Amino acid sequence: MTPKVRRSWLKRTILVVAAAFGLYLVTVLGLAYYWCSQPASFEVVEVLPEAVGEPVPGTAFTSTVIKIGETLLDKPGGFLHNDVMPPGVFLDNCPSWECGALMALRDSVRSLRNDFSRSQSQSFEDENVKRADLQFAFDPESWMLPAAEDEYRKGIDALKRYRDTLADKAGKGGQFFARADNLADYLNVIEKRLGHQGSRLSTSVADPALTQTLAPNRAADAPVAAESQASPMTPWNEVDDVFYCTRGYSWALLHIMQAIQVDFRETLDAKNAHALVDQILRDLRGATRAMSSPIILNGDGYGIVANHSLTIASYISRVNAAVLDLKILLKEG
Repeated sequence: MTPKVRRSWLKRTILVVAAAFGLYLVTVLGLAYYWCSQPASFEVVEVLPEAVGEPVPGTAFTSTVIKIGETLLDKPGGFLHNDVMPPGVFLDNCPSWECGALMALRDSVRSLRNDFSRSQSQSFEDENVKRADLQFAFDPESWMLPAAEDEYRKGIDALKRYRDTLADKAGKGGQFFARADNLADYLNVIEKRLGHQGSRLSTSVADPALTQTLAPNRAADAPVAAESQASPMTPWNEVDDVFYCTRGYSWALLHIMQAIQVDFRETLDAKNAHALVDQILRDLRGATRAMSSPIILNGDGYGIVANHSLTIASYISRVNAAVLDLKILLKEG
């Protein structure tokens, strides 16, 4: 092979490799954008099984939790938290969103096991709900032998069996107790989760004065400096992860609260609590509304750059306050 032919062959090889790499890069970026789009919201009435007359109490709550689990597994790209191949292994925002949604799902199943499906503390656990709770507790990073997706599918199947037994009129099936005390106990879990998410978001804001406004429940004389020392700032490369985790939790909680409106309608009527639930739903919709920015910005104060952490934190703070008021109303109203 002459030097001229060798140079020509080398040039063509480089062009082919560059074109292939460019095509691969465009494909990976396109898949990443498509996979990381937040799933569309759904209406609770759309996921209810066909039934004659009013839905059985617990059907809306259980069906909503099932739909959240199915969305995590069946959305574009599937469950990405345990991916070991590109492009999923290079993504962090979508797995963070999944982590938030999975957190809300686990809390709801745990409350279903400990409170909603039991008449009192001495009663037996429902075996299907117990199985679902154990399956959803599986490590989300496990990718084989067994894969997290397979375990979560088993949890969804267990919830479907429990939902089927709710319609058993003979009294031998599953039960769901839509009582005010049970709902108040679940709201206590939500309040703690929202407080945790709000604290994580506040440490993503560089301005101490803004951080103080994100913690309305803190004592007025508590020094900001001491608070900042106890809660170190979120590293710049994790700000977007905290943001998307909160978005995922808010998305799941939005649908769960809609289901609570259905199953606990009589309880909310008796306590005149529908206005508080409506406020919670409005703020959760605000926390999960579509974004126009492709990246998470962390501006300062009244600067020209948006601060997405501060924006969603304001919604979370309002939701947390409304959840606290609703819990007090259920216990004392």
